[in-house]
Amino acid sequence: MKDVVAGSTGASGLLGQIDELFGDDLVRVEQIFAEELKSWHPFVNDVLGHMTRFRGKRLRPILLLLSAKACGTVTHDHLVLSAVVEMIHTATLVHDDVLDDAEIRRHVATINSRWNNETSVLLGDYLFTHAFHLASGLESTLACRLIGHSTNLVCEGELAQIHERGNQDLTEAQYLEIIEGKTAELCAVCCQLGAHFAEAGEATTAAMREYGRCLGIAFQIADDLLDVLGNEGETGKSLGSDLKKQKLTLPLIRLLDQSSPEDATEIRRLLADPTEPNRDKLQKFVAGSDAIEYAFAQANEFAQTARQQLAELPDSVSKRLLEEITEFATQRSW
Repeated sequence: MKDVVAGSTGASGLLGQIDELFGDDLVRVEQIFAEELKSWHPFVNDVLGHMTRFRGKRLRPILLLLSAKACGTVTHDHLVLSAVVEMIHTATLVHDDVLDDAEIRRHVATINSRWNNETSVLLGDYLFTHAFHLASGLESTLACRLIGHSTNLVCEGELAQIHERGNQDLTEAQYLEIIEGKTAELCAVCCQLGAHFAEAGEATTAAMREYGRCLGIAFQIADDLLDVLGNEGETGKSLGSDLKKQKLTLPLIRLLDQSSPEDATEIRRLLADPTEPNRDKLQKFVAGSDAIEYAFAQANEFAQTARQQLAELPDSVSKRLLEEITEFATQRSW
Protein backbone atom coordinates (compact mmCIF):
# COMPACT_ATOMS: atom_id res chain seq x y z
CA MET A 1 0.00 0.00 0.00
CA LYS A 2 2.85 2.32 -0.78
CA ASP A 3 0.39 4.87 -2.12
CA VAL A 4 -0.50 6.33 1.25
CA VAL A 5 1.46 5.22 4.25
CA ALA A 6 4.66 6.80 5.48
CA GLY A 7 7.95 4.97 5.59
CA SER A 8 7.95 4.44 9.33
CA THR A 9 7.93 1.48 11.66
CA GLY A 10 4.20 1.92 12.05
CA ALA A 11 3.73 1.71 8.30
CA SER A 12 5.93 -1.37 8.06
CA GLY A 13 3.89 -2.97 10.81
CA LEU A 14 0.69 -2.15 8.98
CA LEU A 15 1.98 -3.70 5.79
CA GLY A 16 3.01 -6.78 7.72
CA GLN A 17 -0.46 -7.15 9.19
CA ILE A 18 -2.06 -6.75 5.78
CA ASP A 19 0.24 -9.34 4.29
CA GLU A 20 -0.50 -11.74 7.14
CA LEU A 21 -4.24 -11.30 6.63
CA PHE A 22 -4.34 -11.23 2.82
CA GLY A 23 -1.00 -12.57 1.62
CA ASP A 24 -2.49 -15.56 -0.24
CA ASP A 25 -5.35 -13.46 -1.62
CA LEU A 26 -2.97 -10.78 -2.90
CA VAL A 27 -0.82 -13.42 -4.57
CA ARG A 28 -3.92 -14.72 -6.34
CA VAL A 29 -4.88 -11.16 -7.35
CA GLU A 30 -1.43 -10.77 -8.91
CA GLN A 31 -1.84 -14.07 -10.72
CA ILE A 32 -5.20 -12.98 -12.14
CA PHE A 33 -3.66 -9.64 -13.15
CA ALA A 34 -0.75 -11.34 -14.91
CA GLU A 35 -2.85 -14.03 -16.58
CA GLU A 36 -5.25 -11.49 -18.03
CA LEU A 37 -2.46 -9.35 -19.47
CA LYS A 38 -0.42 -12.02 -21.25
CA SER A 39 0.27 -11.14 -24.87
CA TRP A 40 1.39 -13.07 -27.92
CA HIS A 41 3.63 -10.15 -28.92
CA PRO A 42 7.14 -9.88 -27.36
CA PHE A 43 7.13 -6.06 -27.39
CA VAL A 44 3.81 -5.87 -25.55
CA ASN A 45 5.15 -8.28 -22.94
CA ASP A 46 8.30 -6.15 -22.60
CA VAL A 47 6.21 -3.04 -21.95
CA LEU A 48 3.97 -4.89 -19.49
CA GLY A 49 7.03 -6.24 -17.69
CA HIS A 50 8.48 -2.74 -17.37
CA MET A 51 5.15 -1.44 -16.10
CA THR A 52 5.15 -3.89 -13.19
CA ARG A 53 8.35 -2.30 -11.91
CA PHE A 54 6.63 0.97 -10.97
CA ARG A 55 3.38 -0.37 -9.61
CA GLY A 56 2.99 0.32 -5.89
CA LYS A 57 1.77 -1.78 -2.99
CA ARG A 58 -1.76 -2.28 -4.38
CA LEU A 59 -3.70 0.22 -2.23
CA ARG A 60 -6.94 -0.16 -4.17
CA PRO A 61 -7.04 -3.98 -4.12
CA ILE A 62 -6.17 -3.82 -0.42
CA LEU A 63 -9.02 -1.39 0.26
CA LEU A 64 -11.40 -3.68 -1.62
CA LEU A 65 -10.27 -6.78 0.27
CA LEU A 66 -10.23 -5.05 3.66
CA SER A 67 -13.74 -3.72 3.07
CA ALA A 68 -14.92 -7.19 2.10
CA LYS A 69 -13.35 -8.83 5.14
CA ALA A 70 -14.63 -6.12 7.50
CA CYS A 71 -18.16 -6.63 6.19
CA GLY A 72 -18.17 -10.40 5.71
CA THR A 73 -16.12 -12.85 3.67
CA VAL A 74 -13.66 -12.45 0.80
CA THR A 75 -14.89 -14.36 -2.27
CA HIS A 76 -13.43 -15.18 -5.69
CA ASP A 77 -15.38 -12.23 -7.12
CA HIS A 78 -13.47 -9.93 -4.76
CA LEU A 79 -10.16 -11.27 -6.07
CA VAL A 80 -11.22 -10.68 -9.68
CA LEU A 81 -12.46 -7.19 -8.89
CA SER A 82 -9.23 -6.40 -7.06
CA ALA A 83 -7.30 -7.20 -10.24
CA VAL A 84 -9.76 -5.10 -12.24
CA VAL A 85 -9.38 -1.97 -10.12
CA GLU A 86 -5.60 -2.36 -10.12
CA MET A 87 -5.64 -2.44 -13.93
CA ILE A 88 -7.73 0.71 -14.06
CA HIS A 89 -5.55 2.50 -11.56
CA THR A 90 -2.38 1.50 -13.41
CA ALA A 91 -3.90 2.74 -16.67
CA THR A 92 -4.53 6.14 -15.09
CA LEU A 93 -0.92 6.29 -13.88
CA VAL A 94 0.40 5.53 -17.35
CA HIS A 95 -1.80 8.22 -18.88
CA ASP A 96 -1.00 10.69 -16.08
CA ASP A 97 2.70 10.37 -16.83
CA VAL A 98 2.01 11.45 -20.41
CA LEU A 99 -0.10 14.40 -19.27
CA ASP A 100 2.58 15.48 -16.79
CA ASP A 101 5.61 14.76 -19.00
CA ALA A 102 6.87 12.68 -16.06
CA GLU A 103 10.16 10.86 -16.48
CA ILE A 104 10.29 8.63 -13.40
CA ARG A 105 7.83 6.78 -11.20
CA ARG A 106 9.01 4.82 -8.17
CA HIS A 107 12.62 5.32 -9.26
CA VAL A 108 11.88 3.68 -12.63
CA ALA A 109 11.58 5.31 -16.06
CA THR A 110 7.98 5.95 -17.05
CA ILE A 111 6.60 4.25 -20.15
CA ASN A 112 6.59 7.55 -22.07
CA SER A 113 10.23 8.31 -21.21
CA ARG A 114 11.38 4.71 -21.77
CA TRP A 115 9.54 4.47 -25.11
CA ASN A 116 7.17 7.25 -26.22
CA ASN A 117 3.77 8.81 -25.65
CA GLU A 118 2.11 6.59 -28.25
CA THR A 119 3.15 3.48 -26.34
CA SER A 120 1.87 4.97 -23.07
CA VAL A 121 -1.51 5.93 -24.46
CA LEU A 122 -2.05 2.54 -26.07
CA LEU A 123 -0.86 0.70 -22.96
CA GLY A 124 -3.36 2.65 -20.87
CA ASP A 125 -6.12 1.77 -23.33
CA TYR A 126 -4.98 -1.86 -23.26
CA LEU A 127 -5.29 -1.92 -19.47
CA PHE A 128 -8.74 -0.32 -19.52
CA THR A 129 -10.13 -2.77 -22.06
CA HIS A 130 -8.69 -5.78 -20.25
CA ALA A 131 -10.16 -4.53 -16.96
CA PHE A 132 -13.68 -4.39 -18.36
CA HIS A 133 -13.26 -7.70 -20.19
CA LEU A 134 -12.26 -9.32 -16.89
CA ALA A 135 -15.12 -7.70 -14.94
CA SER A 136 -17.65 -8.79 -17.55
CA GLY A 137 -16.91 -12.41 -16.69
CA LEU A 138 -18.66 -12.13 -13.32
CA GLU A 139 -22.24 -13.35 -13.07
CA SER A 140 -23.45 -9.96 -11.86
CA THR A 141 -23.23 -6.97 -14.19
CA LEU A 142 -23.33 -4.55 -11.24
CA ALA A 143 -19.57 -4.41 -10.89
CA CYS A 144 -19.13 -3.48 -14.56
CA ARG A 145 -21.71 -0.71 -14.23
CA LEU A 146 -20.20 0.70 -11.02
CA ILE A 147 -16.63 0.52 -12.30
CA GLY A 148 -17.65 1.99 -15.64
CA HIS A 149 -19.39 4.90 -13.94
CA SER A 150 -16.41 5.48 -11.66
CA THR A 151 -13.98 5.38 -14.57
CA ASN A 152 -16.09 8.00 -16.32
CA LEU A 153 -15.84 10.22 -13.24
CA VAL A 154 -12.08 9.71 -13.09
CA CYS A 155 -11.76 10.82 -16.71
CA GLU A 156 -14.07 13.78 -16.12
CA GLY A 157 -11.88 14.84 -13.21
CA GLU A 158 -8.78 14.65 -15.35
CA LEU A 159 -10.45 16.59 -18.16
CA ALA A 160 -11.63 19.24 -15.72
CA GLN A 161 -8.12 19.56 -14.34
CA ILE A 162 -6.70 20.03 -17.83
CA HIS A 163 -9.35 22.66 -18.58
CA GLU A 164 -8.48 24.55 -15.39
CA ARG A 165 -4.74 24.68 -16.02
CA GLY A 166 -3.59 28.24 -15.72
CA ASN A 167 -6.81 29.29 -13.98
CA GLN A 168 -5.44 31.28 -11.07
CA ASP A 169 -8.95 31.94 -9.78
CA LEU A 170 -9.70 28.26 -9.12
CA THR A 171 -11.56 27.95 -5.83
CA GLU A 172 -11.04 25.38 -3.11
CA ALA A 173 -14.50 23.95 -3.84
CA GLN A 174 -13.61 23.50 -7.53
CA TYR A 175 -10.30 21.89 -6.61
CA LEU A 176 -12.01 19.41 -4.30
CA GLU A 177 -14.54 18.57 -6.99
CA ILE A 178 -11.72 17.76 -9.41
CA ILE A 179 -9.77 15.51 -7.05
CA GLU A 180 -12.95 13.80 -5.89
CA GLY A 181 -13.29 12.56 -9.46
CA LYS A 182 -9.70 11.94 -10.52
CA THR A 183 -8.52 10.20 -7.35
CA ALA A 184 -11.18 9.65 -4.69
CA GLU A 185 -13.79 8.00 -6.91
CA LEU A 186 -11.77 4.87 -7.56
CA CYS A 187 -11.00 4.45 -3.85
CA ALA A 188 -14.70 4.92 -3.13
CA VAL A 189 -15.85 2.26 -5.58
CA CYS A 190 -13.25 -0.20 -4.27
CA CYS A 191 -14.72 0.01 -0.79
CA GLN A 192 -18.25 -0.06 -2.17
CA LEU A 193 -17.55 -3.21 -4.19
CA GLY A 194 -15.84 -4.88 -1.26
CA ALA A 195 -18.85 -4.30 0.97
CA HIS A 196 -21.53 -5.08 -1.61
CA PHE A 197 -20.04 -8.38 -2.75
CA ALA A 198 -19.64 -9.36 0.91
CA GLU A 199 -23.44 -8.95 1.14
CA ALA A 200 -23.33 -5.92 3.44
CA GLY A 201 -26.50 -3.87 3.86
CA GLU A 202 -27.15 -0.67 1.93
CA ALA A 203 -26.25 1.61 4.84
CA THR A 204 -22.96 -0.18 5.48
CA THR A 205 -22.11 -0.23 1.78
CA ALA A 206 -22.80 3.51 1.54
CA ALA A 207 -20.62 4.16 4.60
CA MET A 208 -17.78 2.16 3.08
CA ARG A 209 -18.07 4.11 -0.15
CA GLU A 210 -17.86 7.37 1.82
CA TYR A 211 -14.85 6.03 3.70
CA GLY A 212 -13.05 5.44 0.41
CA ARG A 213 -14.06 8.83 -0.99
CA CYS A 214 -12.78 10.78 2.00
CA LEU A 215 -9.61 8.71 2.20
CA GLY A 216 -8.95 9.34 -1.49
CA ILE A 217 -9.36 13.09 -1.07
CA ALA A 218 -6.95 13.11 1.88
CA PHE A 219 -4.50 11.08 -0.17
CA GLN A 220 -4.63 13.47 -3.16
CA ILE A 221 -4.19 16.60 -1.05
CA ALA A 222 -1.11 14.97 0.49
CA ASP A 223 0.12 14.03 -2.98
CA ASP A 224 -0.29 17.62 -4.15
CA LEU A 225 1.67 18.80 -1.11
CA LEU A 226 4.40 16.35 -2.02
CA ASP A 227 4.66 17.98 -5.45
CA VAL A 228 5.43 21.27 -3.70
CA LEU A 229 7.60 19.98 -0.87
CA GLY A 230 8.91 16.53 -1.79
CA ASN A 231 12.41 15.34 -2.56
CA GLU A 232 12.44 13.54 -5.90
CA GLY A 233 15.29 11.28 -4.83
CA GLU A 234 13.28 10.07 -1.83
CA THR A 235 9.87 9.80 -3.44
CA GLY A 236 10.95 8.16 -6.67
CA LYS A 237 8.64 10.22 -8.87
CA SER A 238 8.92 13.35 -10.97
CA LEU A 239 7.99 16.34 -8.84
CA GLY A 240 7.10 19.93 -9.60
CA SER A 241 4.89 18.87 -12.51
CA ASP A 242 1.84 20.65 -11.06
CA LEU A 243 3.70 23.96 -11.12
CA LYS A 244 5.12 23.30 -14.58
CA LYS A 245 1.65 22.49 -15.90
CA GLN A 246 0.15 25.46 -14.03
CA LYS A 247 -2.19 23.28 -11.99
CA LEU A 248 -3.50 25.21 -9.00
CA THR A 249 -3.55 22.87 -6.01
CA LEU A 250 -4.80 23.47 -2.47
CA PRO A 251 -1.64 25.00 -0.94
CA LEU A 252 -1.40 27.48 -3.83
CA ILE A 253 -5.12 28.28 -3.66
CA ARG A 254 -4.69 29.00 0.04
CA LEU A 255 -1.56 31.06 -0.61
CA LEU A 256 -3.36 33.32 -3.08
CA ASP A 257 -6.40 33.59 -0.86
CA GLN A 258 -4.39 34.77 2.16
CA SER A 259 -1.85 37.01 0.43
CA SER A 260 -1.97 40.79 0.24
CA PRO A 261 -3.03 42.25 -3.12
CA GLU A 262 0.58 43.18 -3.85
CA ASP A 263 1.94 39.72 -2.99
CA ALA A 264 -0.91 38.01 -4.85
CA THR A 265 -0.02 39.95 -8.00
CA GLU A 266 3.59 38.79 -7.77
CA ILE A 267 2.56 35.19 -7.00
CA ARG A 268 0.28 35.15 -10.05
CA ARG A 269 3.15 36.39 -12.19
CA LEU A 270 5.41 33.61 -10.91
CA LEU A 271 2.71 30.97 -11.45
CA ALA A 272 2.19 32.14 -15.02
CA ASP A 273 5.90 31.65 -15.82
CA PRO A 274 6.96 28.53 -13.86
CA THR A 275 10.67 28.57 -14.64
CA GLU A 276 13.00 27.10 -12.02
CA PRO A 277 14.07 30.53 -10.68
CA ASN A 278 10.43 31.59 -10.41
CA ARG A 279 9.54 28.34 -8.64
CA ASP A 280 12.28 29.08 -6.11
CA LYS A 281 10.81 32.55 -5.56
CA LEU A 282 7.37 31.04 -5.18
CA GLN A 283 8.67 28.68 -2.51
CA LYS A 284 9.63 31.68 -0.38
CA PHE A 285 6.06 32.95 -0.48
CA VAL A 286 4.81 29.48 0.43
CA ALA A 287 7.26 29.20 3.32
CA GLY A 288 6.10 32.55 4.72
CA SER A 289 2.44 31.56 4.72
CA ASP A 290 0.16 29.01 6.37
CA ALA A 291 -0.54 27.32 3.01
CA ILE A 292 1.22 24.05 3.86
CA GLU A 293 -0.24 23.81 7.34
CA TYR A 294 -3.71 24.57 6.04
CA ALA A 295 -3.54 21.92 3.33
CA PHE A 296 -2.27 19.33 5.81
CA ALA A 297 -5.10 20.23 8.18
CA GLN A 298 -7.67 19.75 5.42
CA ALA A 299 -6.16 16.40 4.47
CA ASN A 300 -6.25 15.30 8.10
CA GLU A 301 -9.87 16.39 8.40
CA PHE A 302 -10.90 14.24 5.44
CA ALA A 303 -8.91 11.32 6.87
CA GLN A 304 -10.73 11.69 10.19
CA THR A 305 -14.09 11.80 8.41
CA ALA A 306 -13.14 8.58 6.63
CA ARG A 307 -12.38 6.94 9.97
CA GLN A 308 -15.75 7.96 11.36
CA GLN A 309 -17.52 5.98 8.61
CA LEU A 310 -16.25 2.75 10.18
CA ALA A 311 -18.11 3.27 13.45
CA GLU A 312 -20.94 0.85 12.66
CA LEU A 313 -18.69 -2.03 11.59
CA PRO A 314 -18.15 -4.85 14.07
CA ASP A 315 -14.72 -4.93 15.66
CA SER A 316 -12.25 -6.98 13.63
CA VAL A 317 -8.66 -6.98 12.45
CA SER A 318 -9.81 -5.64 9.07
CA LYS A 319 -11.68 -2.75 10.64
CA ARG A 320 -8.66 -1.82 12.74
CA LEU A 321 -6.45 -1.87 9.65
CA LEU A 322 -8.88 0.39 7.80
CA GLU A 323 -8.69 2.74 10.78
CA GLU A 324 -4.90 2.65 10.74
CA ILE A 325 -4.82 3.52 7.04
CA THR A 326 -6.58 6.80 7.82
CA GLU A 327 -3.80 7.67 10.27
CA PHE A 328 -1.19 7.36 7.53
CA ALA A 329 -3.23 8.77 4.64
CA THR A 330 -1.59 12.20 4.75
CA GLN A 331 1.97 10.88 4.96
CA ARG A 332 3.27 10.38 1.43
CA SER A 333 6.94 9.42 1.71
CA TRP A 334 6.79 5.60 1.69
